Amino acid sequence: MTEFIQSILTTQFCVSVIVLAIAHGSIMGLVGFSTYLERKISAYIQDRIGPNRTGFDFGLPFLSFLKGFLGIGQMLADGLKFFLKEDYTPTNVDKTLFTIAPALAIIPALIGFVIIPWGGYIALPAAGDLAVFQFLFDLPGIFGGFFEFLFGHLQGGTFVVAGASVSVGVIYLLAIASVGVYGITLGGWASNNKYSMLGGLRATAQMISYEIPMGLALLCALLIAGSFMPNDIIQHQTEHGWLMLSLPLPALLFYICALAEANRTPFDNPECEQELVAGFHTEYSSMRFALYPMAEYAHLITGCALFALLFMGGYQIPGIGWTSPEATGLIAMFVKINVFAVKILGLIFLAMLIRWTIPRVRYDQVMNLGWQAMIPAGMLMLVVTSVMVHMGWTGLAPLFASNVAMLVVIVIGRKILAKHFGLAASNHRVPLYGSRYSPVEGETVLAHPTHPLAIEDRPVQGTVSTV
Repeated sequence: MTEFIQSILTTQFCVSVIVLAIAHGSIMGLVGFSTYLERKISAYIQDRIGPNRTGFDFGLPFLSFLKGFLGIGQMLADGLKFFLKEDYTPTNVDKTLFTIAPALAIIPALIGFVIIPWGGYIALPAAGDLAVFQFLFDLPGIFGGFFEFLFGHLQGGTFVVAGASVSVGVIYLLAIASVGVYGITLGGWASNNKYSMLGGLRATAQMISYEIPMGLALLCALLIAGSFMPNDIIQHQTEHGWLMLSLPLPALLFYICALAEANRTPFDNPECEQELVAGFHTEYSSMRFALYPMAEYAHLITGCALFALLFMGGYQIPGIGWTSPEATGLIAMFVKINVFAVKILGLIFLAMLIRWTIPRVRYDQVMNLGWQAMIPAGMLMLVVTSVMVHMGWTGLAPLFASNVAMLVVIVIGRKILAKHFGLAASNHRVPLYGSRYSPVEGETVLAHPTHPLAIEDRPVQGTVSTV
């Protein structure tokens, strides 16, 4: 029994457990912060202020300096609101599936990130050489023996800073991400509501449609990298440049499909408010409802992490030695983690910018885009990339040139198909006379607020007089 336990408690296992605990806490914190960031970004795009009053003073005088605090306390207030609201279960629902469905939606989002190598590799000495372990071993009595039993056998070496180092690598993450739709579909079906059911069906059809081009774009990156292992993909990009530069079309295709997989605008038809009330979560309330937006943001974070891994070099930045895969020190690990985090935050910001800039695509257009455009384009990209790999033309310039040629073929092919097969023409912007983009002749349209009180971001502090 002792040998069995010690065979499980390897150094890599201990590193993975620590990484899992920290990554899970960080992602859940980022999920909460994303709700605040979404509201702030939408407010600035719409010439508003957004949350700016809820701070962390909790009504206590000695914490008055945290009053307002740019409204960051809003995410805590939202969480408390969900906990305190009534958890209502409608009649004639399948109570078991109605309760399980939200958990089935968020669990895949929280176990998919385990293969992400947040900090690359780290070199650790044996347990007896670490001061912290030596302190634990020196504890008196049973405690010292307990820690000696658990950690005394740990060997030194170089270990992966990830939740798990598995041979299937990114294929595992893609498989796990596709399971999340079951929670949405079951929630819509178990709610005994026609709007919820339609939302669940939409989510299923959308996932099937966009999982295919996402897989095709992923295969393009894997063909060039020649490995499923995340660190090997990063190593390839360190030596040959980021795949976003050599494979811009598969990168764009992958990011669009990631938005569709996370039900983000302009692909949020499963919860289209104008048509389906709230879609698959119409009947949900309290924390069971909160799990659905949490799952959406968690899927978005995981999708952005996978995109950064595949196409943006992961934790690596050209010219900075600490971010090289060969750097295995403690400082290098922290630098890599922060670089990875900054890339993920930038991609999340881009997704939010897209949400509040591009209107929702009609559902039939979503299906047409997937089956008539993205899947054929993805197959073309995969075939061309396979030919380039077979011919040995895997440098940055040849791959980029092939992507430019594919873009020309796609544009010309789209025009030919639209002309001869009656495909729907592209939508054109209709100018709204008198708006900020089409002002009346001789006038200047100012859509943003100009009064000092309206543009004050911290009105609670009284920095602008209201008299």
